[in-house]
Amino acid sequence: MDTTPKRPLTLRDVSEASGVSEMTVSRVLRNRGDVSDTTRTRVLAAAKELGYVPNKIAGALASSRVNLIAVIIPSLSNMVFPEVLTGINQVLEDTELQPVVGVTDYMPEKEERVLYEMLSWRPSGVIIAGLEHSEAARAMLKAAGIPVVEIMDSDGMPVDAMVGISHRRAGREMAQAILRAGYRHIGFMGTKMPLDHRARKRFEGFTEMLAKSGVEIEDRAFYSGGSALAKGREMTQAMLERSPELDFLYYSNDMIGAGGMLYLLDQKIDIPARIGLAGFNGVELLQGLPRQLATMDACRLEIGRTAAEIIVDRLSETPGQVPDQVVMTPKISFGDTLKRR
Repeated sequence: MDTTPKRPLTLRDVSEASGVSEMTVSRVLRNRGDVSDTTRTRVLAAAKELGYVPNKIAGALASSRVNLIAVIIPSLSNMVFPEVLTGINQVLEDTELQPVVGVTDYMPEKEERVLYEMLSWRPSGVIIAGLEHSEAARAMLKAAGIPVVEIMDSDGMPVDAMVGISHRRAGREMAQAILRAGYRHIGFMGTKMPLDHRARKRFEGFTEMLAKSGVEIEDRAFYSGGSALAKGREMTQAMLERSPELDFLYYSNDMIGAGGMLYLLDQKIDIPARIGLAGFNGVELLQGLPRQLATMDACRLEIGRTAAEIIVDRLSETPGQVPDQVVMTPKISFGDTLKRR
């Protein structure tokens, strides 16, 4: 991939695209002065299409960058992302660069706002979760003129650099392990997926592999908000009351899986002989539970470290020492809840 620094967009670019003067563009973007609604609409549309973000660094610093790295993630309450941030910080702490975190709550429109605000302060780089963004967000990332690293996923085309795992492959490999163990009556529980693209891709890979063996998911349930442990308990109880023939429960993350496991242990249900369980993420916090949940490590710390290494490399005097597209391979941990065959 070309590592030649890109030229950041300027007022002149927006001026040429909208057909008005740079002064008028400046007035519109600063919401100052008397500008007609027609002109305002034309300027804002041109700026959005180009991905232009105003520079909030004024005066002599107007053409400079600050030693900040914008890190944009969906959640801080999710156990996954603090470990990613740890990896980023481990690399950046030996440099002059400092990470600044923005949270999107899995909402594309909020991601646009957070990205717009962060880019307006002219950071030296961006690390952003996922490969799916709105057209406006992608335009801003492409036009930023700085290193951009999309993380956590490799199933798609990055704007610039990328570090992640294939979630479709992760879903397929878990399905293979479950089928090899002899389970055939499978239920699925997870978060609502329209905006959690990585969970959706794992689910797609999982169901595709099951289908190749003539197996279908027999029951499914989705949740949003609230305690994941409590939701795992509630959904597991409800699903087994609806579908008592199920012999395996696959959860989109370890936290709801742990809730399901605690419910089954309370009910004295034999795990994994009567019912097998598996989650995803390899959350270390759950290692103190009575049973070790089968899971798959998402390589979170390594993803954070590698993303930061790419940024540092791109900003060095001799860029190109670190690959800018890195696909990592998570491995299944069978724990105590998935039979080995």
